Amino acid sequence: MQPCVEAYVDIETTGLSSLYSEITVVGIYLCSSDDTRFIQLVGHEITDVNLMEVLEGVDVLYTYNGSRFDLPFIHYRLGINLAGLFSHRDLMYDCWRNNLYGGFKAVERQLGIERRLKDVSGYEAVRLWWRYVNDYDEDALAILLEYNREDVINLKTLKEKLL
Repeated sequence: MQPCVEAYVDIETTGLSSLYSEITVVGIYLCSSDDTRFIQLVGHEITDVNLMEVLEGVDVLYTYNGSRFDLPFIHYRLGINLAGLFSHRDLMYDCWRNNLYGGFKAVERQLGIERRLKDVSGYEAVRLWWRYVNDYDEDALAILLEYNREDVINLKTLKEKLL
């Protein structure tokens, strides 16, 4: 019997509207009893084929507010209905059932989940992407990727504290 494979998923975008904005980073933390792997698709690497390849063999997706943001954004921009293809658990609703409200960072603070990049927000993530694209600022990209990595890894920590 194959071990259960969980995927923790978070995206970064150029804005809040899937109609006018692009996906800049897809962070995926694959976890099974045998192994863990962290993968980021960046810029032109973000395709339907690449995303489905990374998610091959996954049993369940975990997100925070993914049912209202990440998964619809991916569906609109890449044409993949992840909610229809995978079992999906949006941890935001588990937080609400435990009287934990606010964005992901606020919930992390309430639960004592550590974050190294405390001053980076979703808005700052957009600015970092444009610094990378417009100014060829590799440091900005490195910070954006680390921010996304913390988001994704902390989803697993959140799940373990809640469930």
